[in-house]
Amino acid sequence: MTDTSAILAHLKAEQTETDAAGHGINAEEWDRLVTRLGRNPNLVELGIYSVMWSEHCSYKSSRRHLSKFPTKNDRVIQGPGENAGVIDIGDGQAAIFKMESHNHPSYIEPYQGAATGVGGILRDVFTMGARPIALVNALRFGSPDHPKTRSLVAGVVSGIGGYGNCVGVPTVAGETQFDEGYNGNILVNAMAVGLADQDKIFYARGATPGNPIFYVGSKTGRDGIHGATMASAEFSEGDEEKRPTVQVGDPFTEKLLIEACLELMATDAIQAIQDMGAAGLTSSSVEMADKGGIGIEMDLDKVPQREEGMTAYEIMLSESQERMLMVLKPGKEDVAKAIFDKYDLDAEVIGVTTDTGHMVLKQFGEVVCDIPVPPLAEDAPNYDRPWVEPRTRQPFDISKYPEPEDYGEVLLKLMSSPDMASKRWIWEQYDRHVMGDTIDSSQSMGDAAIVRIHGTNKALAICSDCNPHYVAADPYEGGKAVVAEAYRNLSAVGATPIAITDNLNFGNPEKPATMGYIVKAIEGMAEACRVLDFPVVSGNVSLYNETDGKAIPPTPVVGGVGLIEDVSKVATLKGAQSGDALFVIGPDAGHLGASLYAREWLGLKGDDLGPPPPVNLDEAVHVAAGIRKLVREGAVHAIHDISDGGLACAVAELALSAGLGADIYGPGAGRAGFLFGEDQNRYVVAVAAAGADAMHQRLKSLGLSFVQVGTITTDSINFVLVDSAPQSLSLATLREAHEGWLPRYMKGE
Repeated sequence: MTDTSAILAHLKAEQTETDAAGHGINAEEWDRLVTRLGRNPNLVELGIYSVMWSEHCSYKSSRRHLSKFPTKNDRVIQGPGENAGVIDIGDGQAAIFKMESHNHPSYIEPYQGAATGVGGILRDVFTMGARPIALVNALRFGSPDHPKTRSLVAGVVSGIGGYGNCVGVPTVAGETQFDEGYNGNILVNAMAVGLADQDKIFYARGATPGNPIFYVGSKTGRDGIHGATMASAEFSEGDEEKRPTVQVGDPFTEKLLIEACLELMATDAIQAIQDMGAAGLTSSSVEMADKGGIGIEMDLDKVPQREEGMTAYEIMLSESQERMLMVLKPGKEDVAKAIFDKYDLDAEVIGVTTDTGHMVLKQFGEVVCDIPVPPLAEDAPNYDRPWVEPRTRQPFDISKYPEPEDYGEVLLKLMSSPDMASKRWIWEQYDRHVMGDTIDSSQSMGDAAIVRIHGTNKALAICSDCNPHYVAADPYEGGKAVVAEAYRNLSAVGATPIAITDNLNFGNPEKPATMGYIVKAIEGMAEACRVLDFPVVSGNVSLYNETDGKAIPPTPVVGGVGLIEDVSKVATLKGAQSGDALFVIGPDAGHLGASLYAREWLGLKGDDLGPPPPVNLDEAVHVAAGIRKLVREGAVHAIHDISDGGLACAVAELALSAGLGADIYGPGAGRAGFLFGEDQNRYVVAVAAAGADAMHQRLKSLGLSFVQVGTITTDSINFVLVDSAPQSLSLATLREAHEGWLPRYMKGE
């Protein structure tokens, strides 16, 4: 029999500054807490403050800098501040999307960490009334030589596939990189995109006093307690003992939850809705109360529980999955209950909204928490962390290094490197075509996924991008490049770029050097968003990605979404035909700083790599506009943006996709820069041979810089260089190296 008096005494015990420190609240925050509350908190109240004031929930180190992002344009319906961003895609429809991290949990328990990352981001989207139509993942692992990397890759990929495949939403795009900087702290960033009618979008805001608070989904257990706090702290070696803080997901329950929520949304019974993500019942209830300017009162004995003897502290901090919180309109309880009963999901009225502005919680008939809502949310700490300007790297001097003797050997090395090697082993484990609207996925080297808007001739283009090597070399230019690459990738398939979601992954913000990277990367991204008219509508900040004081490379990931008005007028990486002429559209090449060539072929690291290529944003707008016109005119058979590995790698990917070879024409000098330089704002296109002269004229009329650089041939990549005998690499050799690296690695070969 439960000793309720002992539990209540424990929960209501007055807490001290020492207790607060154990909850991750520092001395300054403790003083702030006691001042706001007018007394010391009890255990339940301290637990609630600790998660709501955690970095993960409050963005206390980044909020003031995130305000630098542009968040609006003509198509933005809802920017940051809700569960996900919302954009207008015409015909009364909206696309709803967001990206979030599940980094720490995925390192500790890779399968469940990655799986619940997928489940959580899906809830962010369908809680707003959208049916999820696409999933994206951006993954960063440690060096292939690190003893944990292989098992982490296997677990994370299995978790993403296991959840996404079972819930029935296609995984259509993503990226995977390897670097020793992620050895102790991998990154798992998940993005979801959904579709809704503009007049049927649901928000966390809008609740008014006197209405029932409705809990739906799975029962609450002890999994995930202090997950938000864990995500706001550094790791140390041996942190595997933190496994109990990783949630356990159930995709089949999530599928039922999606259908039940969408069915209830069609009845006009919901006033406000919030998913239970980080900090579970605490964050969901606080966010709805704060956005509505109201109070909440909940009886925690009414919360469905799957474990015996759970305390108010555990119930409020649990991060059990597949749960939602709603405020219903008056008299709608029976309607809601009937729908969730049909799907065999728990659904209970657990409280009521009030006009007090307080969060009042009861257990065993007694009040165990009574605190004002505003200090938990908008009035949370907002730090102006000290930061230092990142060091500027000296220009990269390629003249210090000899020109390669065999460019085919260089191409083979780059295309089989961990970052560039085919990730087929990964994406073949994902269902890319469930729902039947995936036209093209970006995972097989493409620029952006294309997903038809069901029942129409329109489509969304979706991509995920980040080059952390650029950001490490120069966070301002690197930040610009992250946004510009997403803009290029969407434009390459013929889509009009509309907006981005982001996931800013960095180390400890209390270190001025790390904070400098955060500030400058955000400023670079913000500048690109402004010039490109490509605003941020949602996102996530993941800080304290460190192990034993060593931070990850700065990794601000961008998820881009664009609109294709006519899905019959697109171009992709696939489609090049024998005899096609190859054109590079965009500025001249030659920049090898921070490049794949410098890292993989020359074996350089750190400052020796030099700065990244600069990004001319006005040029980016001009070139992309021309590219979109060419694609919509049907003027190109295939297209690829030029990024990692430069022109040679872009042509190789285009050739591999077509199952054909290519001749690449090269100069007599500066060949490495021409072939492998990573200058921005460039695309390679394949054009019918008979249309080459017309393409010359069309490119001139569009005011675009261009050069004809090759021809699609049969079965090899041939380097046709001025004043040199042709060099050749067979397509079969290239394909085996490119597609064989990851399967061999995962087999331990």
